[in-house]
Amino acid sequence: MEKNKTAILVVDMLNDFVTGALKCDRGLAIVPKTAELLRGARKAGVPVVFCNDAHIKGIDHELKLWGDHAIAGTKGAEVIPELELSPQDYVVPKRRYSGFFHTDLDLLLRELGVETVIMTGLHAHMCVRHTSADAYQLGYNVVAAIDAMDSFTKEDYEYGIKYLHDTYSAELKTVDELLAEMNAQ
Repeated sequence: MEKNKTAILVVDMLNDFVTGALKCDRGLAIVPKTAELLRGARKAGVPVVFCNDAHIKGIDHELKLWGDHAIAGTKGAEVIPELELSPQDYVVPKRRYSGFFHTDLDLLLRELGVETVIMTGLHAHMCVRHTSADAYQLGYNVVAAIDAMDSFTKEDYEYGIKYLHDTYSAELKTVDELLAEMNAQ
């Protein structure tokens, strides 16, 4: 992993996913390690990109399945305060599971010279998985920060991590391993 060609993608670490409408207790558990990774990445000059649900109430297809959550402009659609959104970070709003689907994420990453994405956030078997799928299809190397992502259940998390590894050749690394690599460069 070359830190000048790497970005951290933070998927749906929003108020509604961690403490609100679609609260995930397991999401609370990954906050400290995710925050540690983001602080280390910022210090090392690795871009941090938040891929955030920002739905249009009454319109977005996904709301039919999951109900109202992360409605654009609401507190529920904001990044949790513990991750300390920084002025140097990037925010890419999304209306579907994938951070790439009809967004400018690919354009942003290409202009930053990114070749490898480190995946974090919620949910390993859903939004992280679909964002990873598109990253892989677009030619990015995928790394899963395994202690900075989770799902509603342990089974969904384990399935998601296995799928990322087996299908997208994602490297599975801990936050400590990633930070050691960033600091070694």
